[in-house]
Amino acid sequence: MQSQPMDEITIRPIGVIRSPFLDVEGMPIQPIGAVGVKGAIELRADFEPGLKDLEGFSHIMLIYWFHLSSGYSLHVLPFLDRTPRGVFSTRVPARPNGIGLSVVRLTGIRGTVLDIEEVDVVDGTSSEGRIFCAVKMWTKARLL
Repeated sequence: MQSQPMDEITIRPIGVIRSPFLDVEGMPIQPIGAVGVKGAIELRADFEPGLKDLEGFSHIMLIYWFHLSSGYSLHVLPFLDRTPRGVFSTRVPARPNGIGLSVVRLTGIRGTVLDIEEVDVVDGTSSEGRIFCAVKMWTKARLL
């Protein structure tokens, strides 16, 4: 059986990321610059059962939509760089599919709210607060 190419993917938001950064001004460009920065994830109530056993992990991966980004270029000039680079070799949010990935410290779970630190994400109040796509546990793996 041959599969057909996909022209469109539908992603259903599961919540919103809250952070102290209302826009990109002053926001860290990666978690190492966000030590001590607190935030929260407000998960939709119908996804609360999926949080079972997550409290045992120190970090989680957040997958989200760059809701303030529009358009893209395949060649970009990254922050603190003087050489144009291919967009896929950078962390630039203006991408063909504006999907972001961050690893943050999980500090607590209160019902459908996940308390997090090391947040390098813009607050989700724009775009009606519907930007958060997925949460996955993260563990530092040892390679054998």
